[in-house]
Amino acid sequence: MKHFVKVFVIAIVCFSLMLGAAVYTYIKFFNPSEDNYTEVEDPLWSEKVAEEVTEIELSELEKAIEESKVINILIVGLEDKRSDTIMLVSFDRKSGDLNILSIPRDTYFYRSGYENPGDKKINAIYSSVGIKGLMKSVENIMEIPVHNYVTVDYEAVENVVDIIGGVEVDVPFHMEYEDPYDNPPLKIDIPAGTQVLDGEHALQYLRFRHNNDMTTGYKDGDIGRIKAQQEFVKSAIKKSLSFKLPVVVKETYSHIKTDLSLSDMLLLASDAVNFSTDKLETAILPGRAKIMENLSFYLHDPSQVEDYVESIYGLE
Repeated sequence: MKHFVKVFVIAIVCFSLMLGAAVYTYIKFFNPSEDNYTEVEDPLWSEKVAEEVTEIELSELEKAIEESKVINILIVGLEDKRSDTIMLVSFDRKSGDLNILSIPRDTYFYRSGYENPGDKKINAIYSSVGIKGLMKSVENIMEIPVHNYVTVDYEAVENVVDIIGGVEVDVPFHMEYEDPYDNPPLKIDIPAGTQVLDGEHALQYLRFRHNNDMTTGYKDGDIGRIKAQQEFVKSAIKKSLSFKLPVVVKETYSHIKTDLSLSDMLLLASDAVNFSTDKLETAILPGRAKIMENLSFYLHDPSQVEDYVESIYGLE
């Protein structure tokens, strides 16, 4: 129940950190200097091998990836030792386009040596091999590089929402749910309609699964929930753009882990001042749900994933 509340912190991070991180990452990965990387000699590498590699003809997509200014950053919301919210943020420094791809937590990803059904879900990867392993897994699914990561928890949700004066959402139906056994006890009561949610009710909104009757809820289950989360993200970003980015960065930084320092974030947040929500697009990893080994999995569609990647790199 709790893992969806991390989406708001993700939203703030996406707009205030990702654009700044994109600039930093571009400098770090595409314009390396002696100050920001150490070259490691590979004993298996030789001039002959290097010559052979240069002769390999790159595909159109590979060329686009190699020549582009697109930066891909993995945003992960953690619930204990598992990653329950996974988003791949792609920012094109040339066009200013920002794409957020939600990856369902039940996405099937087989790893040799992990034969238990639950270990075949992407949300189990973080607990066994950490964030770097999860980044590699996403790279395997998407077939594109993932340059940076940000992991977040949900403790700052209420405070951050209140700081920006609430977030406007269109609640599709009356949300009513109680769980007296949760810690602390959970009570959700949000009427239907367009309204500005304060921190307390935003927390309820993001934690909602279904009503007490167990039947009223999002018609398409997790996918419907992800869509609602993405609309919340868009609204939160739009509202937050009216605030000074360094303030938001300071508020959220203590609740995240990243390979970027706070000073980097504060310095680079200024690069997002010209960002427009018109350039923001959200999507869900293309695929379908399927029951396997008595569990519900989400199987991605490699062909549609390739289409999505081509669109990011301007090959539509």
